Amino acid sequence: MKTLIVEDDFLARALLSTLLSEYGPCHLVVDGQEAVNAISRAYDEKEPYDLVCLDIMMPVMDGQKALELIRATESERGISKDEGISVFMVTALDDEDNRKKATEAGCDAYLTKPLNKQMVIDKLVEMKLI
Repeated sequence: MKTLIVEDDFLARALLSTLLSEYGPCHLVVDGQEAVNAISRAYDEKEPYDLVCLDIMMPVMDGQKALELIRATESERGISKDEGISVFMVTALDDEDNRKKATEAGCDAYLTKPLNKQMVIDKLVEMKLI
C-alpha cells in the first residue's frame, strides 16, 4: 500500500508514518498544494497512491480544497471514484459542517484526532486496504 501523508504537524506526521510504513512506502508532504502536485506526479508516473491521509487545517492549501482538486484530477484522467485513491481525512475538526463538506467532496473516511493505532487499522481493514 503506497501512502501519502499530508500533515503540517510533525507529531501527527510521525505517528501516521510509523503506523502506515508497516504496510508499504509512505511519502510525506506538509500542505494541500504539495499533495495535489505529488498525486499528479504519481499518476503521470503510473504509480498512484493507494491511500492519502489528509489533514484539513494546513498552510498554503487546506485539506478540503486539496480533496476537491484530487478528485478533479482523477476525473480529468477518467478515473472513477471506485478506482481512485482512498482518502482519509485526519483532523482535529469534529464538526458536522466539515464532515459533510469532506464527504460530499469524496473522502472515504473521516478520522478525528487524537488518533490511535486501532482506529486507523480498523479503517484500513474496512476499506480493504490491508
